[in-house]
Amino acid sequence: MRRLTVWWEGRRVGELTQDDDGELGFAYGAEWLADAAAPALSASLPRRADAFSRRECRPFFGGLLPEERQREAAAQTLGVSAANEFALLDRLGGDVAGALQFLPPGEAPPAAAGPWNPMALGDLGLLRILDALPARPLLAGEEGLRLSLAGAQAKVPVVLVNRKVALPRPGQPTTHILKPAMPRFEGTTENEAFTMRLATAAGLEAAGVEPRVLRTPEGGARTFLLVARYDRAPGPRGRVRRLHQEDFCQALGVPPERKYQGEGGPSLPDAFALLRRVSARPAADALKLLDAVVFNAVAGNADAHGKNFSLLYDEAGPRLAPLYDLLCTVVYPDLSPRFAMKIGGRGRLEDLDPGGWAAFAEKAELALPFVRRRAGALARKISAVAGPVGEALALIPGLDPAWLGRLATLMETRAERCVATLEQTGA
Repeated sequence: MRRLTVWWEGRRVGELTQDDDGELGFAYGAEWLADAAAPALSASLPRRADAFSRRECRPFFGGLLPEERQREAAAQTLGVSAANEFALLDRLGGDVAGALQFLPPGEAPPAAAGPWNPMALGDLGLLRILDALPARPLLAGEEGLRLSLAGAQAKVPVVLVNRKVALPRPGQPTTHILKPAMPRFEGTTENEAFTMRLATAAGLEAAGVEPRVLRTPEGGARTFLLVARYDRAPGPRGRVRRLHQEDFCQALGVPPERKYQGEGGPSLPDAFALLRRVSARPAADALKLLDAVVFNAVAGNADAHGKNFSLLYDEAGPRLAPLYDLLCTVVYPDLSPRFAMKIGGRGRLEDLDPGGWAAFAEKAELALPFVRRRAGALARKISAVAGPVGEALALIPGLDPAWLGRLATLMETRAERCVATLEQTGA
């Protein structure tokens, strides 16, 4: 039997195990269960004395790991099977999404206060990382690094030292996510920076993003995005606290390979029902989720699946986490234009007629007149702020003003279409 101790802010939660047949298991520790205030790891893993089977615990623990080609490349670098979640967490589980750390039995996490003393990377160090990430996701195998993030895009968790990117020391909480531009698609740094900032400008809660441009020795430029981690909280004397979180697939017990509704993953009614069951402020979070649905439809983010919404667990209780991974996917012909989670049974904004909005409101248990007013107001706000958001980003040297202008124009057009359809629902 192989074992990993699961830690939460310096406290032992329980053990993740792998038996001789390779089966995953998890059990809460007796001390954790004895503390009535100690929370469950997941809405899908309630506190109990009995161990959880692989089927029960794999959606949560497997959901902490990279996906698709990223997982395969990381596993190959580490010399393990891509299907072996235990082995991957053993090698990558020092800093994951949320508050947890995975360590060998008998090894305790370092003191949260450090000292850490990470070394900031110069331009050449950053170029090395940007070049390495496609082949070595999360810099898997780099000495001293045990980092993991879910998702199918190349990225790596980092820290900032005087605004300069640095790799963390072993056990150090990371504060930002570095996302290189995607080689397959045009302008993804501009696209994600624009879409994320558009959400904030429209009044939604989204993670902070900063696009950066790195000049190469040959005189060229490389872009990347820094995303502030909402599951990290700064404290006194530079201390960073890990905040627990889980995505909707983890909370609903859905394995990551079924994150899309069409593959058996969460639907929007499932998402609203989860918030009403788990959130400490269900009514407020239902409205935030409604806003996110409208925003993604208008912004052309067709990839808003179950792993791109999360619950954040802080002192106020579980709540809908800030939005992340917002990208206008409909501008890329190679990506499906169909919503990852259908809206009232409709798969595209072009198909979202008054009947679709009515069906959505009914299944989300929201009053249609309210949905019409709130969604219409948000769409108008998106249209109003799209131009200024694009213009502000275009002032950053090295970003493509034409691409940003195209995105802003597209948002305005899609917002107008959404408003026109919503107005018809009151006819």
